[in-house]
Amino acid sequence: MSPRTNESAPDGDHGERSVATPEPDPAPPIRAATDSPGRSAARARVAAAGRTTSAHAPSTSEDTTVVVPAAAAAEGTVVDRENEKNSAEYDEDAAGDERTDDAADGGGPGTVSGEAGAGHERADAGGGQTGVSDEPAVAGDERGGAGDERVDAVRRVSASARRWRTVQLVACAASLAVALTAGAVVVGAVRSGSGATVAAAPSGVSPQLLASGDLDTSITALQAHLRAQPKDFGGWATLGLAYVEQARTKGDPSRYPQAQQALDRSLKLRPGNEPALAGRAALAAARHDFTGALTYADAVLKENPYSERALSSRIDALVELGRYTEASKAADLADARRPGVPVFTRYAYVHELRGDVRTARRVLEQALGTATSRGDISYVASALGQLAWNQGEYTDALTYYARALAADDTYLPALEGRARAQAARGDEAAAIKGMEQVVERYPLPQPLVELGELYEARGNPGDVRKAHDQYALVDAWIALAHSYGVDADLDTALAAADHGDRGAALKAARDEWARRHTVHTADALAWALHVNGRDAEALPYARRATATGYRNASFLYHRGMIERATGHGKEARASLKAALGLNAGFSPLGARAARKALEDDK
Repeated sequence: MSPRTNESAPDGDHGERSVATPEPDPAPPIRAATDSPGRSAARARVAAAGRTTSAHAPSTSEDTTVVVPAAAAAEGTVVDRENEKNSAEYDEDAAGDERTDDAADGGGPGTVSGEAGAGHERADAGGGQTGVSDEPAVAGDERGGAGDERVDAVRRVSASARRWRTVQLVACAASLAVALTAGAVVVGAVRSGSGATVAAAPSGVSPQLLASGDLDTSITALQAHLRAQPKDFGGWATLGLAYVEQARTKGDPSRYPQAQQALDRSLKLRPGNEPALAGRAALAAARHDFTGALTYADAVLKENPYSERALSSRIDALVELGRYTEASKAADLADARRPGVPVFTRYAYVHELRGDVRTARRVLEQALGTATSRGDISYVASALGQLAWNQGEYTDALTYYARALAADDTYLPALEGRARAQAARGDEAAAIKGMEQVVERYPLPQPLVELGELYEARGNPGDVRKAHDQYALVDAWIALAHSYGVDADLDTALAAADHGDRGAALKAARDEWARRHTVHTADALAWALHVNGRDAEALPYARRATATGYRNASFLYHRGMIERATGHGKEARASLKAALGLNAGFSPLGARAARKALEDDK
């Protein structure tokens, strides 16, 4: 999925140095953090997350904009009464003000753009603290209430699924949809995925107040502002962007229609305004409509060639479409025009995809050195942790994740990454406990699959059933995502190939490949063909997935197993050894299968 994204750099970052020229004295890897991984674990409270390349880079902020702190989240909805009345007009009379009050009473945690996809294939990036809306009876996702109701509903359905497997998917999807929709009606939050900032257009809200780091004060200020100023197109654009990020990071696709409404409201008030068009780019990318995201980003850049948000969104879209040469040029252009944390992280990912890990690490270290907000620090430190983990550098990875959690102990990518690194180092108990904390609050596909595989690898009595329960929840999430217009075919292909309907996996992989040709979709299609016994057809795709130089042990493992199945013994051994040599803990089950294949072929 995708990186692939998530914070915005503070205004006034024009003095940032371009990453095109190496720093004369780059900062060494971080070796210490405020909290140890153990202490961070004790304090951890999970928020939201997952790379299409998208998992995901910081959202951006423009000059003269309203900024909502990225470390913040509040609860509420966009325009509940607009849903009920299906009104096409927003009048200036009391009725219109009343509808605006309903919308202003809540929001959704979020940032402007999703990461690589530049996120999601990038893992998915962004977590969120939640706050409390000004409705006293409503608790935030972190405090129970509707947030817990969503997960409880999924868990109850999962238990039922063990008794009625024939209706498992339908039941899970229906219950999850009800829970999430109910949550959407009463709770929400305005939050930047990694704690940085969410930008909007000029308005009467004080940027100093919103950037103060006081979560509840910041959200209350935005809510009060929208109630008092229903014609603020920038405020509505900010709310729409926040819902996009909430949907992505919290696995709540019911927010996407609400985001669409808020952005439409902004564009009705000020046709063609830049923040709302950028929001539409983010919404399109979140729904995996990367062609649409590119169109909206280009529309913004036509009017403002220096829009940091649009420059970043354009990189994301090109990466997710597999147009890597164009993405590299776009990254160079963005670096020249608007150097800063949002651009740096995308620039690094583009280089990582080409196998240039050294440059990617240097640029991320530079980004971490310039990061000032807790959100940016969490995001960049987690990206460095993921980069280290990909290279099998588990100690460094844990150090970076500790740094991220010291800045925001609820940051989901850091919590996930820490559990992943703990598993790779053999600390099975800590890894399972950490991943259980993640999926308990936000049952998203990637951590659900990883937890299921950890159970299978442990092999205790009842672990097989526990693993299957996690995979059933993946099916439920995918069904719900489809119902809200999200293209979840890559998630389907990856999860179903190993733990579900192999035929469905192949169909989903083919559909995704028809839309975009990336290293991630090539790998997914290759593996789906393999598990369906079509190895000769799979081999060209497996080779294409590794052709850019991207250092990914899972890709090498898939290629090695396909080469083995097609009789290319020498090449298979080389690929499998390369996978284990790069990252011996890339997957609890995959690494074990790779070692067994090498042993069997001696």
